[in-house]
Amino acid sequence: MKKFFVVQHSYAEFLGPIEKQLESRNIGFQYLRPFLGSDLPTSAPQHDALWLLGGAYPITDVEACPWIPQEYRLMEYFRKLGRPIVGIGFGGLLVARLAGGEAFEEPYFNAYWTIARKTSAGAEDPLAIAVDGRQVLVMYNGRVDLPAGLAPILTDDTGRWIAVKPDANSYGLLFRPEMKPGMIEDMIMEDNRPLPDNIGELLQEARERWPLMQDTAAQMALALVTSLDLMTERRKMPVFAINPVKPEES
Repeated sequence: MKKFFVVQHSYAEFLGPIEKQLESRNIGFQYLRPFLGSDLPTSAPQHDALWLLGGAYPITDVEACPWIPQEYRLMEYFRKLGRPIVGIGFGGLLVARLAGGEAFEEPYFNAYWTIARKTSAGAEDPLAIAVDGRQVLVMYNGRVDLPAGLAPILTDDTGRWIAVKPDANSYGLLFRPEMKPGMIEDMIMEDNRPLPDNIGELLQEARERWPLMQDTAAQMALALVTSLDLMTERRKMPVFAINPVKPEES
């Protein structure tokens, strides 16, 4: 069975409707929750892909997110093995940063609806094709400026990047296909979480657009399955059972 690691950065943010898309394809997933104080693994020989979810802070804030160095190490591990990495929001910024981008704390809040626009770099990309022209919710904190030579595959209405594919096995997304109205409600209820001033408006629009959001999530999942070959189970290291040998009776 195919198995994914999913790094969760806050109580409110999880795979949402993408869970159903993975389960329907017989893909299992295991959440890792470093924000609760647990360490991230240094390796993952039994897992086929890595997903990095949204978060409440910029990726430059190592005081609020002290696990970030561990997360980069885990990403490097998957990258060296040639296994897929999908970053969304906070996770999308991590993907762009690992690809050589420069991270900044400002603007602290980036939260808005926009129309996704396919670029020339994304002309043949399944994800860019699937999302092009769709209305999407963009939500992340801080920013990462892409390195020279790395062009986005999707931009928003103003030309800012909202999706990038640094290599054949990874995507960084700043739009939020996993989001659903209930998750935004949970963000509002989350203790001490910094929130943009327009969070109420975003929630209302999410409620109105929920059927379209579900369809976008389904189309995006299908595109990722195609582009990253997610249905293929990667070769895994064997797991050996160690049985203690009882000493012979004298």
